[in-house]
Amino acid sequence: MSFSHRLEIRQAQSLVMTPQLLQAIRLLQMSSLELSAWISDELERNPFLEAESPDSPARQAEDSRRAGIDNAPVEGNDAAGAQTGERPWDSTELETSRAALESSLDASLDNTFDPDGPSLPSAGSGALPASHDRADDMDPLARLAAAPDLREHLRGQLGAARADAQVRLIAAVLIDAITDAGYLDADMAADLDGLASRLGVARPQVDAALALVQSLDPPGVGARDLAECLAIQLREKDRFDPAMAALVARLDLAAKRDFAALRRICGVDEADLADMLQELRALEPRPGRPFETTPMTPLVADALVRRGAGGDWIVELNSDALPRVLVNRAYYARVARAARGEAEKAFVSESWQNASWLNRSLDQRARTILAVATEIVRQQQGFFAHGVAHLRPMTLKSVADAIGMHESTVSRVTANKSLGCERGVFEMKYFFSAAIAAAGAGEAHAAEAVRHRLRQLIDAEKADAILSDDALVGMLRADGVDIARRTVAKYRESLRIPSSVERRRRKGGAG
Repeated sequence: MSFSHRLEIRQAQSLVMTPQLLQAIRLLQMSSLELSAWISDELERNPFLEAESPDSPARQAEDSRRAGIDNAPVEGNDAAGAQTGERPWDSTELETSRAALESSLDASLDNTFDPDGPSLPSAGSGALPASHDRADDMDPLARLAAAPDLREHLRGQLGAARADAQVRLIAAVLIDAITDAGYLDADMAADLDGLASRLGVARPQVDAALALVQSLDPPGVGARDLAECLAIQLREKDRFDPAMAALVARLDLAAKRDFAALRRICGVDEADLADMLQELRALEPRPGRPFETTPMTPLVADALVRRGAGGDWIVELNSDALPRVLVNRAYYARVARAARGEAEKAFVSESWQNASWLNRSLDQRARTILAVATEIVRQQQGFFAHGVAHLRPMTLKSVADAIGMHESTVSRVTANKSLGCERGVFEMKYFFSAAIAAAGAGEAHAAEAVRHRLRQLIDAEKADAILSDDALVGMLRADGVDIARRTVAKYRESLRIPSSVERRRRKGGAG
């Protein structure tokens, strides 16, 4: 056998992942909120894209084009002013002096404003600098709804603290460096000397300001580490004795559960050490936790399901979740004619192609979502009519084969998408559930329906008749579900339901 090199010409087909195709795939798996944010960025980058609104020039031009009306291009404000004969006003022509205003209004402004303006508080007056948040300018309802954050809470207490004005000003700087967890920023905590140098004060004044911040509510705020945070809270409870101080200084041994070393260091016996550790567990390691707010992300339905007049189910896209983007053809025609250099022409051509492609991709995305949602509703009609107990097993492949798409496409469509119906808003992934065999010759059961039945059985149990996992297996098999005990335990843990021993202890204690 001999090896040699030679050239061959072959004709073959291959899928090339162009940037447009990659972006289309990304658009397909974006949620409605992510897509809206991405569209906002594209509207800023591409001059030929315009958000759809009834009075937008692109929408008017599109409506006029469809109606066969040839409208002139929309001109700017200056052109409109020239056509009407109006002269644009100049702000320098406005009279703003007090005498001119009193003459034009024929009224005295003595009770309206101070001509000299409000005086600013000085450092020696004891007044603190105003917060950057203009809460007084907010709407009253918005001010009631907006909960103060940790730093605002501390500033409010600082204004009523009895301390030197300069110390309070330094404390205001330290409050700005408090993290959301309630600790002093690590960089500032490690360089308090540098802070004193930058502010032009002595280090003892910075220490006094830090002590003032640490005396505020919540207890433990302004600490530089966990040990100092716990020590502040223990002092607040008057429990920071020498033994507890030794324990707080060796939290590393507590984490390793080296109780013998802790008893030797603290000089206490086993019972006292257990009580001390219990006290530490009752403290708050994150003083700012009550003020931590997690932004709530609303679950917006991408498709809506409703029952029609004949009893069938109607699936339609949620227009509020669909981004409305129009391509401004009139503006493109005007800019394309005015383009001179090669760079300008290339930019106009590329922007126009991207705008056209984006419009088509959004339309294709909407059609794909509608097709997948329609097939989900068709296969899960029992759920929409009767509830979770009638949920059927369904896989991505079964939906993909029914609508003639690839399984990966269905997976991208159902990611971060949801269906809205009279029973609520559900993620599309919720309807895809594994199959659990039936005990007899009946149809298989969906895993989510079995979880729902398991929760119903546990919720209905009485305090004197707690159901074990074996008892739950027997009851589910009586309902026609062939399930193993370990599967019941796994489903129970996924539902965050404690074991039968723990439930018996809780319900027995409650009784």
